[in-house]
Amino acid sequence: MQKYTTIIGVLKMKGDGFTYEDIQSRFGIGSSTVNRTLSTMRKLGLTYEELSKKSPDEVEQLFYPSEKARRKDVPLPDFETIYRKIIDPKNKTTLTLAWSEYKKTSPDGYQYTQFVEHYNRYVDDHYGHRNARMPVERIPGEKTYFDWAGDKPAILLDQETGELKPVSLFVSTVGFSSLCFAEAFADEKLPSFIEGVADAVAFYGAVSRYFVPDNLKTAVTKHTKDELLLNVAFSDLESFYDTVVLPPPSRKPRGKATVEKAVQTCETYVLEKLRNCGCFSSLAQVNARIKEFTETLNETVMRGAKHSARELYEKFDRPNMKPLTMGRFMRVEYRFFTKVPDNYHLAFDDHYYSVPCRMLGKPAILKADFRTVTIADANNILICTHERSYSRFPIYITQDDHMPSEHRYYKELNAPLHDGNYYRTWALNKYGETMQRLIDAILRSQKHEATMYNSCKGILHMCSDVPRTIVEDVARQCLELNCTNYTSFKRLLRLASSTIAQATGDGAGIVHQNIRSKEEYR
Repeated sequence: MQKYTTIIGVLKMKGDGFTYEDIQSRFGIGSSTVNRTLSTMRKLGLTYEELSKKSPDEVEQLFYPSEKARRKDVPLPDFETIYRKIIDPKNKTTLTLAWSEYKKTSPDGYQYTQFVEHYNRYVDDHYGHRNARMPVERIPGEKTYFDWAGDKPAILLDQETGELKPVSLFVSTVGFSSLCFAEAFADEKLPSFIEGVADAVAFYGAVSRYFVPDNLKTAVTKHTKDELLLNVAFSDLESFYDTVVLPPPSRKPRGKATVEKAVQTCETYVLEKLRNCGCFSSLAQVNARIKEFTETLNETVMRGAKHSARELYEKFDRPNMKPLTMGRFMRVEYRFFTKVPDNYHLAFDDHYYSVPCRMLGKPAILKADFRTVTIADANNILICTHERSYSRFPIYITQDDHMPSEHRYYKELNAPLHDGNYYRTWALNKYGETMQRLIDAILRSQKHEATMYNSCKGILHMCSDVPRTIVEDVARQCLELNCTNYTSFKRLLRLASSTIAQATGDGAGIVHQNIRSKEEYR
């Protein structure tokens, strides 16, 4: 069963014209999964827009109904016979042909992707690992690679303790030209990686079709919140730069040989030069020197080459990349919450930001930049946004529509007292000038108008479900009779409502032979 993000992602990439290979590489799935997703979509008869409006649970249920049981005791073919046929130069058997013959005898057997995986495991177990290397054709401007250098030189001086701290080197290259970008950070955490990607894209001044990051072993462990946050960060990068994040196969550096070579070059060229410079008092100083070294590296024509990396980039890579028109991706801090607490507020930076109370007990992701706090669900679908608070108080940043109705009532009841103009404006905007004059008269009826705030609040709340014309008429009667107080207004409003109800027949009594009249009780 595939998750909501994979289902939606497959459909979107296919609609955008990406190939099956692109889709399989992006989501780490086989062609059978892609085919199944597309065929199910056709059977459902829905458009992508209609499907995207459904909840993640509804989408997963549509594509993978719960009553569908997993297949058990799937028979395996004779892999030894298949292997002998494939290595025999006189035999034309291929894995595709072997799988088709296998499916004829075992219709409920494995699909092609799983069949190949089991075959490869059999060959590895019985005949050693497959060491053949396939040459990789680097397409100009197609991929940008990102990685961390393994070496961390201690060159940053701590001004308080006087000790030297290590720095991490973020490295990026464009596949064909190997134009190198490098930047030093204090750590290899997710915010540093995001900032490194944004700085690298700004350095290139263009966006490739794919971003290929390292597996970020220091930040990612399988089946933890860290992996989820990394996927969310990748999703945000994809949306902002209109590209596809295509992680290489885990623990297989050949999938990103270009950046591995750039990392090796930086370790032997840039890092050694940094060590020779002694210590630095700030990361800004470190990065200023790194910029000098990488510019020299990019302008140098290497042995056996005819052009520098900069020349190759301008001639081949950049013309095949999209222009950078969307600006710079802002650095974001990510927080994952396994479930929204009972007070429907998420903690961040000594403050608590509200989410709709319907999210209680559900996972949520908080993303904060310098100005905004954005909250999304586990599928990275936007829930709400807040303006980020830097003041000491209030600690709780709450939107009224996130609160249950009873909480909103108590908030209004216990809110600090407003001044008289607040109630005058409320009456004018909600009902009209006559109601405003009544509220003004009530406020001026006492020496201190604050003593009448509760009466004004009660009158205005009392009229919330009453037509505006009736409210204005009752207010006019109170002014004419000089009855400017809560009790008189309530009595006249009740009388007016009762009169209208009788006139329209809404107040007619129930007539039934088993119901005794009031005369029976005299």
